[in-house]
Amino acid sequence: MADNRAGFLADLPTDLYIDGKWVPAADGGRFDVLDPATGDLLVSVADGSVTDAGHAVDAAAAAAGEWAATAPRVRGEILRRAFELMTAQAEDLARLISLENGKALPDARGEVAYAAEFFRWYGEEAVRTTGTAVTAPSGANKILVLHQPVGICVLVTPWNFPAAMATRKIGPALAAGCTVVLKPASDTPLTALAMARILEAAGVPPGVVNVLPARRSGQVVSSMLHDPRVRKLSFTGSTEVGRTLLREAADMVVNTSMELGGNAPFIVFADADLEAALDGAMIAKMRNAGEACTAANRFYVESSVADEFSRRLAARLEALVVGPGTQESTQVGPLVNEESATKVADLVRSALDEGAQIITGGSRPDRMGFYFEPTVLVNVHPDAAILSEEIFGPVAPIVTFETEAEAIRQANGTEYGLVAYVYTRDLARGLRVSEALESGMVGLNRGLVSDPAAPFGGVKQSGIGREGGHSGVLDYLEPKYIAVQW
Repeated sequence: MADNRAGFLADLPTDLYIDGKWVPAADGGRFDVLDPATGDLLVSVADGSVTDAGHAVDAAAAAAGEWAATAPRVRGEILRRAFELMTAQAEDLARLISLENGKALPDARGEVAYAAEFFRWYGEEAVRTTGTAVTAPSGANKILVLHQPVGICVLVTPWNFPAAMATRKIGPALAAGCTVVLKPASDTPLTALAMARILEAAGVPPGVVNVLPARRSGQVVSSMLHDPRVRKLSFTGSTEVGRTLLREAADMVVNTSMELGGNAPFIVFADADLEAALDGAMIAKMRNAGEACTAANRFYVESSVADEFSRRLAARLEALVVGPGTQESTQVGPLVNEESATKVADLVRSALDEGAQIITGGSRPDRMGFYFEPTVLVNVHPDAAILSEEIFGPVAPIVTFETEAEAIRQANGTEYGLVAYVYTRDLARGLRVSEALESGMVGLNRGLVSDPAAPFGGVKQSGIGREGGHSGVLDYLEPKYIAVQW
């Protein structure tokens, strides 16, 4: 690695991980991983091809039978060891994430702790995939239901949470007895390769977990989805790409789980504890510099408190330290790449053209790297383009409302439905609004909803299925019904 800023990185493998071995791409291809703080080269990584994807599926298929037959307790203990190894290496992993993703170290440390918990949770869930045996209503026979591994899984993860999105899929898949091929985002493949090394050290047998970095994502994933041995796709990413993968999966009727885009409303009623709402807004909006599908994307604030909320939020954002994610003082790191920074700038510009005003921020600072200033926009038109798509950056557009019904209508006025946030002191109103919101998750007086023990996922075009909680392992199991008489 050109910039040896952490000892942990010095011997980090940069090849493909297939069948328990580190191997170059079949055609020798490699691609560059850049430092978002500077745009400089960090390292080059093997660029997996369709041929390599076939080898990875071969390895997963060869290991599938023995892994499915492995005792649930044994699988659980391996996942528990992976949790312990991640915890022991937490600081190195956090610095690795900051290097390739750009996120501030406090966010990266939080991600590692969160990611490790999926190994611990699913280590416990491995022994809880229970079936049922009941008498048929007619009394003629027994209904026996078993849960069996769905089969070989292709796991496609995004760049914004390179550790957590990998463990949130690998954990339940391994707990259920499935073998997997992980295709990490090409912007952040290093964390996935570090995960492979940890799982190997934890005792995962060769072929059970394969990691295939690839810049040729479409070709590589498509080839695996058209392999009849692959029976599961779990994808986290944009709704646009999700639609494409659903069409691809339909050709072979592959079981799919989709965690897609979000457009989270953050609703603040006049009776809310504004200090608590501001605390929640800082988490929901600024965690990972806004590069999260759960990020508060649209702020709806009751008009009587909108000026105060906007002013106080702007003051908090102005106080944040912007800089390279690897620096201890940094609170807001760079965005992941030039494309992301340009998109955020374009969305802000379009909002201004439609009449919005800037209270703070609003532009890219004059420095190297892919930065954007923490920004608050007011007087945003309810139909502004910035409210219709994920910003994925540190920008808070604020819209006012007058009535509860208006807030609900505006919040639901999107094709997305992943998460919503509601702040009010009136518990009855909070629960009533939570029920009315078209989202898979709601943070009621809370700016953080993610928890390994809870079902994570959305409705409408934000996804299919759930990750986390007991629901997460069920997505990797097929129920088998046996009619039996004894």
